[in-house]
Amino acid sequence: MKTVIIGGGAAGASCATRLRRLDEKAEILILEKTNEISIANCGLPYYISNVINDREKMLVSTPEKFKNWFNIDVKLNAEVIDINVSEKTVILKNNEKISYDKLVFAVGANPFVPDFKGLNKQKVFTLRTLKDADNIKDSIRNNNFKKIIVIGGGFIGVEVAENLCQMGLEVSLVELGSSILPQVDYDISIFAQNEMKENGVNLILSDGVKEFRDDKVILNSNKELDFDIVIMAIGVRPEIELAKKAGLDVNRGIKVNEFLETSNKDIYAAGDSIEVKDFIFEEDALIPLAGPANRQGRIVADNICGLRATYKKTQGTSVIKVFNYTVANTGVNEKQLKSKNIKYFKTYLFARNHAGYYPDSSQVLYKLLFDENGKIFGSQAVGADGVEKRIDVISTIIRNKGTIQDMIDSELCYAPKYSSAKDAVNLLGMNAQNILKGFLKPAYFEDLRDSFIIDVRPKIAYELQTIENAINIPIDEIRERMNEIPRNKKVVLFCNTGYTSYLASRILVQNGFDNVYSFSGGFELYRELNRTIDIKTVVLGE
Repeated sequence: MKTVIIGGGAAGASCATRLRRLDEKAEILILEKTNEISIANCGLPYYISNVINDREKMLVSTPEKFKNWFNIDVKLNAEVIDINVSEKTVILKNNEKISYDKLVFAVGANPFVPDFKGLNKQKVFTLRTLKDADNIKDSIRNNNFKKIIVIGGGFIGVEVAENLCQMGLEVSLVELGSSILPQVDYDISIFAQNEMKENGVNLILSDGVKEFRDDKVILNSNKELDFDIVIMAIGVRPEIELAKKAGLDVNRGIKVNEFLETSNKDIYAAGDSIEVKDFIFEEDALIPLAGPANRQGRIVADNICGLRATYKKTQGTSVIKVFNYTVANTGVNEKQLKSKNIKYFKTYLFARNHAGYYPDSSQVLYKLLFDENGKIFGSQAVGADGVEKRIDVISTIIRNKGTIQDMIDSELCYAPKYSSAKDAVNLLGMNAQNILKGFLKPAYFEDLRDSFIIDVRPKIAYELQTIENAINIPIDEIRERMNEIPRNKKVVLFCNTGYTSYLASRILVQNGFDNVYSFSGGFELYRELNRTIDIKTVVLGE
């Protein structure tokens, strides 16, 4: 049997090599329209800045290795322009016709570049291939360019901006939305935004490109930015034109079933070009990530060999480095839940990446979204160390349809250098359970309006910095000063991170108060937001 794979990226390469491991006699051909195959796309921003300084390391494999190790034929610069499904042939741009028994679409997605007025394509770059990265590097080095504008605040835009900034260049990042990293909510992304600003990136939010004029970009706000080159990182769009031409069912991406079969029984599709089912909502979605693409390629190979493997939806688990921070997430975020009018609960937790008494521990902020039955919708985290470890655990619990009880029950590695006896995953689950059982009433930013606010930290902390209009009743005085606390209005208690205010709320509840709330995330979260915005205007809506 002859299998032809269109595309030599993660999905295509994974499919081809798995197919060979399953069938030594199969005839396998990869058609790749560029002159690159199986490159480390996710490492391209770090290659530009020479964090990865050896070009050979960006080549995961080569045509020679495919042939010598796997007996797989690879044709580079082989662009497929048409498919005859009745004849079961593909036609290349050079008019060569190639037959197949099974065909695999692994064509990926292409960077989206709007047709802006005045756009000079000689000074605008995208980053998808190793050749793209080489062009950016050469352009900067050969022309001594200094001023770079990055358009788009997603994964690629943020990583490119960070790496160029670390090269000593003047970098502006322009994002149309109100925050970067749309996979997480504003209260998590703000940490990354502040980190970028502190490290020299000129971050421009809630503003987009109106037009280009000579060596300036004109924003919607009429602000003008000088540049030497522009890197477009607005996003990618699935490559579906060839599938349309072949008569396959397409929507925003190529439509496939759980076996990754297209509407034609002899054609499969995998990778960034397909629509998947998202794990939480079970709706069609575009989620272009390397991990799922690799797994999909393997599943296609299994099914070509009759093993009937299924692809079990995509959670969107991801992680990104932003200077000294790591931001990670799994599942859906609060914005997505609100857009579907789904009732949910949320909680924040600051926890040390390892035992606080062991040297060099640091705080990580976690956010958990869940429902009244303990189902986990998603989780996000930001911090310096240990972030992705915990998100991976929560991702696994979600994958296995676990609940917050499973977070509490998780038995995770512990030694002072690596964790605490109660890991952050356990604590986050306990926090959520306390909310569902009514032991903890959480308060959020919107609850500060018209509430009686009490700072339960020591007086010295209160005098240094506190929330506007808060009074100070330290926790060790709260039993003696309960007469100062009103019972006829909402009372919000806060401390640094939320734990002490929870303890204080338990004291008051068990003394007859039913109107007390603990400010989730505490003053640490409030202060981070308040570093760069007018919190009363943005959060409280004043």
